[in-house]
Amino acid sequence: MKKLALHWKIIIGMVLGIIWALLSSSLGWSAFTINWIDPFGTIFINLLKLIAVPLVLFSIISGVANIGDPKSLGRMGGKTLLIYLTTTVLAIGLGLLLVNAVKPGKLIDEQSRIDNRISYEIWASEQGYEIKDGINYLQDPAFFERAQEISELTKSELRDASVSDKLETADKTKETTPLQPLVDIVPDNFFYSLSNNGLMLQIIFFAIFFGVCLLFIPSDKSKPVLSFVDGTLEVFLKMVDLVMQAAPFFVFALLAGVVSKMAGDDIGKVVEIFKGLSWYSLTVLGGLLLMIFVIYPLVLKLFVKQIPYKGFFKAMGPAQTLAFSTSSSAATLPVTMECVENNLGVDKKISSFVLPIGATVNMDGTSLYQAIAVVFLAQMHMIDLTIGQQLIVVLTATLASIGSAAVPSAGLVMLIIVLDSVGLNPAWIAIIFPVDRILDMFRTVVNVTGDATVSSIIADGEGMLNYQDVESPSDTFDLDS
Repeated sequence: MKKLALHWKIIIGMVLGIIWALLSSSLGWSAFTINWIDPFGTIFINLLKLIAVPLVLFSIISGVANIGDPKSLGRMGGKTLLIYLTTTVLAIGLGLLLVNAVKPGKLIDEQSRIDNRISYEIWASEQGYEIKDGINYLQDPAFFERAQEISELTKSELRDASVSDKLETADKTKETTPLQPLVDIVPDNFFYSLSNNGLMLQIIFFAIFFGVCLLFIPSDKSKPVLSFVDGTLEVFLKMVDLVMQAAPFFVFALLAGVVSKMAGDDIGKVVEIFKGLSWYSLTVLGGLLLMIFVIYPLVLKLFVKQIPYKGFFKAMGPAQTLAFSTSSSAATLPVTMECVENNLGVDKKISSFVLPIGATVNMDGTSLYQAIAVVFLAQMHMIDLTIGQQLIVVLTATLASIGSAAVPSAGLVMLIIVLDSVGLNPAWIAIIFPVDRILDMFRTVVNVTGDATVSSIIADGEGMLNYQDVESPSDTFDLDS
């Protein structure tokens, strides 16, 4: 009997986790689920957090350093990175626009959101994070009884939690200057940044700086360092692979625990959770489809006149189909290169340079999804992120996208980074996990379509584009090769 693919095992784990949560909620077993099943979900989150920081560090260093000789590739490399970053910012901006317009997280019933908010404030106090919007429900005695029901804290501990946050916020406010966000990006101690979850922007800054410097030293000196970086990156990618092999069990525990915590013994709240997920999914899907069928064609039309709308999608159809089925930009890369070279007429010199970089740094679909997911999770916890905090989401998602591995579900690892950057609970990824797989398939199509768009623009600018419409581009090569 043929073994089930991993994504089917994960889907089965998700379904079983939801079924168990429904059963435990209706039978009053939520306490058992939280005490004996949920801890394995916490282990899963801890493993992803363990891998996330070094994965970002070595991915970015490798991606930047592998650009090549800065003298010969400087112009084309700079242009490539600029266009990739521009499309990423466009994707994140579109995501934030949609999530602020639709407000999917606010479509959940108010009592569930109040419970979520109380849980968030208790978590923030325990972890030493400030409350993002300055509002503190724990200061209202009316919520003390409910706070005790959903936690094991005493009233005195709840009061301490509400006061400590205000004192910490006040102290930080006194020291803030207009350029403090810029100062915070540059670390004074890199090893301290590595050991603190909230300092990912400093790690990303160091990685980019390190990678750029590797470009400017002699190859005999940089080659051993780059070999070490690439080898270490492979180790962490293998870690992701091994963790994801155990994901079906972890996902079962994660979903069962999170839904039980949010619903308690009230099965009606489970329905509200998934109603919110449907609006979240539609918001993400709408943004991804707009990127594929509107944004990229407009960008391509602006710079390249010779490739028609239908011709572009006819040429890229095989790569987009494979991207959808594999959810991996890296696995799709050989087919993407053949589609771009044979069907779009991009010179091999351009495709062999631009597309591998794109598989590393161009994660527009992932960035759009991260922006929507962070604001959605904040909304369903009654947290109103300011424009400044949403701009931090844009910056972090843009830079973290450089370090997103081109493998299935790597976006979840990066989402942990983005949640940490705005002081939100990384464990909330469990809430959106049930719908992540299908959205991941569409995100990968966005990434591959973006790679093809950018390579066509670069080729046209360098005079290396020779597009000729063909009747059946999918027949130009064998997908199984």
